[in-house]
Amino acid sequence: MPGRIEDYGIIGDLETAALVGRDGSVDWLCLPRFDSPAAFAGLLGTDGHGHWRIAPAGRPLPCTRRSYTGSTLVLESLWETPDGTVRVLDFMPPRDRAPRLIRIVEGLAGEVPMHSALRLRFNYGRVLPWVRRTGHHRIATAGPDSGWLRVPPGVHTFGADGATCSEFTVRTGDRVPFVLTWQPSHLRTVQVTDPERALRQTTEGWQRWAATCRYEGEWRPDVLRSLITLKTLAYRPTGGIVAAPTTSLPEAIGAPRNWDYRFCWLRDSSMTLSALLRGGFHEEAAAWRRWLVRAIAGDPADLQTLYGLAGERRLPESTAPWLPGYEGSGPVRLGNAAVDQFQLDVYGEVADTLYLAQAAGIPMERRVWTLFRTLMDALEQRWREPDEGLWEMRCGRRHFVHSKVMAWVAADRAVRLAEKTGLPAPLARWRTLRDAVHADVCAHGYDADRGVFVQHYGGRGLDAATLFIVKTGFLPPDDPRVIRTVDAVRTELDHYGFLRRYSGDGPAAGPPGDGPAGDGLPGTEGAFLACSFWLADALLATGRHAEARALFARTRALGNDLGLFAEEWDGAAGRQLGNTPQAFTHVALVNSAFDLAAAGADRSPV
Repeated sequence: MPGRIEDYGIIGDLETAALVGRDGSVDWLCLPRFDSPAAFAGLLGTDGHGHWRIAPAGRPLPCTRRSYTGSTLVLESLWETPDGTVRVLDFMPPRDRAPRLIRIVEGLAGEVPMHSALRLRFNYGRVLPWVRRTGHHRIATAGPDSGWLRVPPGVHTFGADGATCSEFTVRTGDRVPFVLTWQPSHLRTVQVTDPERALRQTTEGWQRWAATCRYEGEWRPDVLRSLITLKTLAYRPTGGIVAAPTTSLPEAIGAPRNWDYRFCWLRDSSMTLSALLRGGFHEEAAAWRRWLVRAIAGDPADLQTLYGLAGERRLPESTAPWLPGYEGSGPVRLGNAAVDQFQLDVYGEVADTLYLAQAAGIPMERRVWTLFRTLMDALEQRWREPDEGLWEMRCGRRHFVHSKVMAWVAADRAVRLAEKTGLPAPLARWRTLRDAVHADVCAHGYDADRGVFVQHYGGRGLDAATLFIVKTGFLPPDDPRVIRTVDAVRTELDHYGFLRRYSGDGPAAGPPGDGPAGDGLPGTEGAFLACSFWLADALLATGRHAEARALFARTRALGNDLGLFAEEWDGAAGRQLGNTPQAFTHVALVNSAFDLAAAGADRSPV
């Protein structure tokens, strides 16, 4: 059975990713892409839906400790047993032709009996493949898919209970490698991989990439791990960036708040690029900008909230009824209906990222500028429309304050880009647009009775996303409206010391942990981890450095032992919730750490 969400580490090859549990089981892997059907779907069901466990023989036990090899994506899991000590190295080398999952079992002391059980189940655990043996390979085939498992010579391998099993004893100094390769089933041979050479290349590649990180503050290990995670979510062939490598990990156990995040949201991708740029990684920004131009090319009125890895536009949402869901939290969703939503804020995120890229020294190409101008034309026509907002509400469109603020950001960054580059632009119109949006938000998004900015026009509920009023420069941090909003959000959206996303149309009522109201969905949810980092940023901006540092440190501590974060935190149960690892959360951590360092608050006493 799957472990807790925080029990999983990630490995990947920049085109897909696997989740590995503390018990040595790979419970999630989509092949050959992030958004392909899963070949291991045990995370959303049982072992029978696909997994691959390598661990000491006997009853599965969690490893004694685990870590990544330095600044890499090579996962080390170590078991200390009465018979001796063994380590398993898990990694996916950057591919040349086909995705490969390599697992090297290393004996460190004594003699440890080991057991491997591989259950490939294609199409999200629904298809049982035909397995045959050819030389040192066991080949599992079904429809268009085939998995080739290369077993080391001398390892006893057999079929049992629908699995390909191996039993062997590892002694001090032994290194026993297993290689699983996916390829289309019509190919009759497979490329043979040298596991040790692949390990060296993978390790050296990640170390070279990480060495250019320019953050040198107190939390460098956390920032670097977050940046490595964000890099892992970038689809190398196209430059698109997925929000998370998983689907349907619940925001509330037993509730239907389950979504497929294996796609490229303009918002999430933009924020991810901003974090990578701050870390000094420009290649990813250039690749994403090329992806952006291809994905949104055409009529700017057709701008979507999210796209596929290669810019695909049709991502219909369906369910997989044969999967019970993580801890019974169904339905399991494939695709995402948010693709059909209107989310005004994405104009602002795209504009801000293009502005940051220009500031980082990535020149603005004329074709990109031409496309950007068409987006601004569309924004001028649409900014007064209601939308579904940042949180993708399924209760109808509203005039969300955050959405309008980000429309202001789009106009503001457009003006700045035009002024800085000298490229042709309707500057007078853009300045007028910027002023009009600003006045509209201040007139309709502000509750004068309470003295705070609210979630949407005409409402009284609060939203952590209004913290972007100070984060984006919409208002100065010493504005009394800003300070009162920060304080109200901090108090009324509290969930065990962290922040929920929003409340209903009134001050939050009831005990900590009460769920959001009025969003069109049943059930409750936990604290949204990115929001707590945003609050730390707002506290820092309003001069409360010690409080900002303390909140950052407490939120940072919610990551698992590998420094990985899901989307949310259940304060009552003390566990992570939602898809993992979540780009949004890691972006927020990186940006907060940089802001604290810039303010000199990353080394100040709490």
